[in-house]
Amino acid sequence: MLETVRGWIAQAQRIAVLTGAGVSAESGVPTFRDTQTGYWAQFNPQEMASERGFRAAPQRVWDWYEHRRAMLVGVQPNAGHQALAVFARRHPGRLALITQNVDGLHQRAGSEGVLCLHGDLAANRWLDRPRVCCDLARAQPGSPPRCAACGNLVRPGVVWFGEDLPPQVLDAAQQAAQACELMLVVGTAGAVYPAAGLAHQARQAGARVVVVNPAPSELDGVAHAVLRGTAAQLLPALLSDPA
Repeated sequence: MLETVRGWIAQAQRIAVLTGAGVSAESGVPTFRDTQTGYWAQFNPQEMASERGFRAAPQRVWDWYEHRRAMLVGVQPNAGHQALAVFARRHPGRLALITQNVDGLHQRAGSEGVLCLHGDLAANRWLDRPRVCCDLARAQPGSPPRCAACGNLVRPGVVWFGEDLPPQVLDAAQQAAQACELMLVVGTAGAVYPAAGLAHQARQAGARVVVVNPAPSELDGVAHAVLRGTAAQLLPALLSDPA
């Protein structure tokens, strides 16, 4: 089946790739709930990752995100991240990379134009609609930083529970899913929507769908092929050019 999928990749002029937490886990990135250790184990992660939780305890939530950012220090992209970046460089315009991950490892591997459905852990933005006085570059330091003039708080640039995905990013991802001839769904359980819905859209639009995951996923039934293995194991073999 590996060679069959390699053939599909070679034939496809438009490829979409949807990646999930499993890709990052191979680099040692803790899963969302794995960050709830030690002091942080006493708090509900879903409450911490919400606007309501942030407004109720801004310093606690900000410090948790700083903890999560610190856990990424020294983490490096793995062979799966690298294979995607190399393929995109060798075949400009053929691959659209969509990720549910917020760790920035795809970008650090060299992938450009990554569609980050759930935001970017390294980025910040204002909690409330910014006023003329709000300038992130001049935010008053603190936990969290704030606008010195109006008190608007700085929050992490990720999508919290109960929030919509960034409209422009989601629109671009949906367009890529509907236009592709092949979609690779890599390292995701396929349980989080609307991200998982992209695989359904691709299939309905006539694309072949391939799931790459070490364990069964909720998208296996949508796929034309299922490859059991990790991104670091399989993507280099799938995406390497023929000898």
